[in-house]
Parts: sequence; C-alpha cells; structure tokens
Amino acid sequence: MGSNGTKDITVGIIGMGLMGKIVHACDTKDRFKELQKEFADNEDILIFEDGYGVSRSSDYIIYSVEAGSMDRVVAEYGRATKKNAVVGGQTSCKAPEMAAFEKHLPQDIEIVSCHSLHGPNVDPRGQPLVLIKHRASNETFRRVEEIFSCFGSQPVYLSAEAHDRITADTQAVTHAAFLSMGTAWCANNQFPWEVSRYVGGIENVKCNIALRIYSNKWHVYAGLAILNPSAKQQIRTYAESVTELFKLMLGGHREDLEKRVKTAGETVFAAGRENEPLLLSDEVLDRFSLSKMPKERTPNNHLSLLAMVDCWWKLGIVPYEHMICSTPLFRLWLGVTEYLFRKQNLLDEVIETAITDNTFRSDDLEFTFAARDRFEKIQAYFQPRFPEATRVGNEMIEVILRKT
Repeated sequence: MGSNGTKDITVGIIGMGLMGKIVHACDTKDRFKELQKEFADNEDILIFEDGYGVSRSSDYIIYSVEAGSMDRVVAEYGRATKKNAVVGGQTSCKAPEMAAFEKHLPQDIEIVSCHSLHGPNVDPRGQPLVLIKHRASNETFRRVEEIFSCFGSQPVYLSAEAHDRITADTQAVTHAAFLSMGTAWCANNQFPWEVSRYVGGIENVKCNIALRIYSNKWHVYAGLAILNPSAKQQIRTYAESVTELFKLMLGGHREDLEKRVKTAGETVFAAGRENEPLLLSDEVLDRFSLSKMPKERTPNNHLSLLAMVDCWWKLGIVPYEHMICSTPLFRLWLGVTEYLFRKQNLLDEVIETAITDNTFRSDDLEFTFAARDRFEKIQAYFQPRFPEATRVGNEMIEVILRKT
C-alpha cells in the first residue's frame, strides 16, 4: 500500500464489518472459516482466528469494531500489540476509542486514528477522511497518511474532541431525524413510496436517505448519537424543536410559527448566499423516486426540515462551515433544507400547510414521539426495499458530490 516508503508495512484490521476488509484481519471467532473461504484467492489478505494474531504481526493496527465494544476488544488484544506498531480505530465516535487506547495500550505504542466520512457503498475518492494524530511522531503520522493515500480521499486533520463535536453537528441530529421518520412510517404501517403524498421533490430525498440509514448497522448510529458526548445536546435540542413546532401547528399559532421559522432560516441561511446556486435543483429532486411520480404534488408541512433548521439556529450551528468534513448524507440533507428555506414561496406554502392542512397530522404525531430504540424492528420492516433504495441513493449521492 502507498509508495515505496510504505510498501512493506503490514496493516491489520480487528473487526471485519462492512468497513473493514484489508490485509491482515480477523473478526469474531465464529466467522473465521467463513472469512478464510471468502478471501482464499486474495494473496494480500490473510485471515486470523482472533485479534492476537493480527496484533502480533501488523505494523499498523486498525480497530474496526463497534464503539460500544471498543474498550472490551482493546482490553483483550491491546497487550499483544507488536513492538513499535501504530494503533488506530475508525469508529464514528472517538471519545470511547481514545479512552480505550490510553487505558489498555502500552505507553510506547503510537496512536493515529481515522474515520472515513461515508458509507461502505460510496467511492472513497475525494471523500473526507479524518486523520487524528493522538499520540505519534511526525514521521509516524506521515507514514500513516501514506498508507491511506491509496483511498484517494481528502484528508481532514482534527483532534479526537473536534472530530466528535463536528460529527455531532453534521451527523447525530441528521440521523436522529431520519430514524424518527422511519419510526413514524412504521407506526402508521406505511411504505412512504407507495403513498402519493410522499413521492416527488423533497419527499424523494427524505425516503431515500431514511432507507439508506436503516439499511446500515444500528451500532453506527449508536456511536453517533449515544456514545458521542458532543451529540447529546444536539439530539435533545432537535427533539425539543420538533415538539415545540408541532405544538404551534396544532394550536394554529400562525404568527408565532412563521416568526420562529423565518428567524431560524434567516440566521442559518444568512444573507450573502442569495446568488449562490442551490445544492439541489428541481430536476435532481424529481429524478430519484422509488415510485411513479403523481400528477400533482401534495403540500407538506415538512416538520422534520423545519425542526432541523430550528435546532441549528438554537445551537448556533452554521452547517456550511462543516462541509469539508461532512458526509454525503449530510450534504443531501443540507441541500433539501436549503432548497426549502431559500424558496420563499415554498416556505410560505409549508407554513400555511402546517396551520390549515391535517393531511400529515398522524405522521407528525408519530414523528414527534418517535423512539430511537426501535431501530431493529423498523429496519426489518423496510428491508425488502433496501437494494433498490441503495441503488437510487448511490445515484443521488453522485449528483450531490459533483455539486459540493
């Protein structure tokens, strides 16, 4: 991997989920024979029965395990780390990862962690790759950079603390919103792409992203939302925004709702961006549908979008500031919120719908009270449409990546 300086370095992966299939690797012992068979024809990948073999034989060891399991796994295999090796992890939450490394690794072991800010089905070329020099010399850090150069990603240099803060700002609340959407649709026994009011425009993006998130592993979002100390306030604030805006809608408080929504929008999408092109166009929004486009669009109050911008406003988050280390899903979500708030006629229609139209009331009620701990049940509910949603989602992400 890399250039001549790194061609003799052995990289080890402990944990072989969707994101970790490179060189010396292992997973849980019950998967040993399965993985040996899968990679039997690949001379560059050697499968070990457990993390001891990987730790003893590798020069750079990456722990690719659930954030909640990091302490237990590092405690078991960290003591076997090869002398002068470098250790890192690629969890979505760095606080428990760094705590485990500092607690269980020998003091002479250097630590350089990473986080690819995209899913396993996205081309890594040009995507943000966070590199964290936690405890390492400049020479070691350059060596790790060279190892990752084969990805073709855009390196972003952060501390563990800054990583968790920015990840919370750009991912935790976004994912909580889509998990809540899925919960609401499941509670109402709906496949949204089969309901005409959820087809077309902004609805296409909402359906596709929700399905994409539910098609992945729960532990990824647990790392983003539960274990990340920086995410708790964001998620709590988003829940408050949803509830408060929904109450204004139910109470028919038009002036209060309009003032709050537009104040938030004017702050988040501040003056000066009027002449900049939108991240998403009408043509793009209508292109990616999981169902046949209806003849007429059903107005929606877009509570989830209004609450997202309200949350950003409350927390003082300017989403454009984090574009350099944002995920494709965040850019899509920013694109649809920007589309709504920068089209004044559409925003006025949304506010009017929120006050006078009850079409989405039952969905909004379930969305408001959605519980994140039902993830796996809802994942099973939507599972039959994951392959198609992934295909359409990949095409949609390619479009937003060309724009950003």
